[in-house]
Amino acid sequence: MDYILATLCIIVLFGMIGLNVFGLPGNWLAVGVLALWKLLAPAAPGMDTWFFATVVGAAAVGEVLEFGVQMLGGKRYGSTGRGNLGGILGAIAGAILGAPFLFGLGALPGALAGAWFGCYLAELSHGRPRDAARQAAWGAFVGKFLGLSLKFAAGAVVAVMGAGQVWPA
Repeated sequence: MDYILATLCIIVLFGMIGLNVFGLPGNWLAVGVLALWKLLAPAAPGMDTWFFATVVGAAAVGEVLEFGVQMLGGKRYGSTGRGNLGGILGAIAGAILGAPFLFGLGALPGALAGAWFGCYLAELSHGRPRDAARQAAWGAFVGKFLGLSLKFAAGAVVAVMGAGQVWPA
């Protein structure tokens, strides 16, 4: 029975990573699942303060990298602060609008397209020429893609570390 529960918990942990595509806090939910496991199985030997500090740190780094890399991508391609904000808001809206397509996987292209259109429209509203707005939008697009990739990697760290602690010794 221990192996069945551990297997289910590990599946849930890795499933949480997929929630990042929808703009949901998948890494934080995975940390929550690990905290729940510790609550239900307090004798778990490796789930100590350092373990939780590490997984919380990995989740936090994933969040910072996601938004930071998107903003740096936009800045590198000439985006203004307004364009970056438009890209972030557009990515969230795009993920929500894209979620009903491709069995939920449409959220990923929706977030990327939303980052592009959000930045582009924000730059145009700021009075920037179309070519400059288009270039800044590509920076937001590339930054969002790289930021999501890094957030997924941070979620994988949380899930792998958690799987190692959840699996019965």
